[in-house]
Amino acid sequence: MTVCTIIHIDMDAFYASVEQRDRPQLRGRPVIVAWRASRSVVCAASYEARQLGVRSAMPTVRAERLCPHAVFLPPDFPRYRAVSRQVREIFMRHTDLIEPLSLDEAYLDVSVAKTALTATEVARMIREQIRTELNLTASAGVAPNKFLAKIASDWRKPDGLFVIQPDEIDSFLLPMPVSRLPGVGTVTEAKLKQLEVQTIADLRRMDVATLEGRFGRNGVRLFELARGIDNSEVIPDRPTKSISAEDTLARDVLLTELEPMIRRLAEQTWAASRNQSRTARTVVLKLKTSQFKILTRSHTPSTPPASCEELTNIALALRERVSLSSQQRFRLVGVGLANFCDPEDPPAQPALFS
Repeated sequence: MTVCTIIHIDMDAFYASVEQRDRPQLRGRPVIVAWRASRSVVCAASYEARQLGVRSAMPTVRAERLCPHAVFLPPDFPRYRAVSRQVREIFMRHTDLIEPLSLDEAYLDVSVAKTALTATEVARMIREQIRTELNLTASAGVAPNKFLAKIASDWRKPDGLFVIQPDEIDSFLLPMPVSRLPGVGTVTEAKLKQLEVQTIADLRRMDVATLEGRFGRNGVRLFELARGIDNSEVIPDRPTKSISAEDTLARDVLLTELEPMIRRLAEQTWAASRNQSRTARTVVLKLKTSQFKILTRSHTPSTPPASCEELTNIALALRERVSLSSQQRFRLVGVGLANFCDPEDPPAQPALFS
């Protein structure tokens, strides 16, 4: 018999909640974590700010209009990562099968738990330990699979717990709009609406051949999700594929003006990569023009970059491979490391600049 063994934990307004916890004078006030610049976006918003319409990824200038009395704080990622590690330590008391999605959320598989508690009891205990030990709140969803657990964790936010039992899947899913399904953005939603599909119940009436013909592989996925089927496993510690730092600039700049930004972002990327046991072999430079066109250039040297200086020099050399008008301006720049390999892996073949 199918049982509930997957828990999705989502910290509530994580960055903003850490700031409010550590600065008691901010409790109960609208807090927005963001750099205050014309092109910055909101990293996180407290629930007091959310009540006024502020959301993550919203342009900061719009957030200021919606919530002019909010307290704006620049993000402190080292502190957020430290708290995230404390949360992870709480998870590890209950199971070793933990799949982090970001600093503030993770899947837990408690089918082989470290206690005799049910998944619901484990979720309840984790939330209580986070509250008591870290003075923060988390929402949890408990379900037979990852897809349903993630939807469930959002159902009673903030500071909520919601359980979807196997015999409750249909009554829970079918009335929902298809936009609640992962992978259904505005484009897919519009295409489904053309097929007179607006709810998951409507989607379930579609046969798999029709969906696959219209949406390819994603059509099969939609067919399964409409039935609450998700066979993906909780995979602990997925190998890092890439690390990067990028910045949207306060004003559009020429290519020749990018060197200070590239140096600063290379330093950030190098510092972040020092926590990895695996080695990155490819350096990537990302640029976005003032017309929002994204350009990337990459290089895989014969030996991986061994220092921040090497990474910086390669990134600067990649800038020279951008052949656009000398008057072209850029609004975003990023520096990344990719192609991570284990130390014992054979060296990658040197690649030309691309």
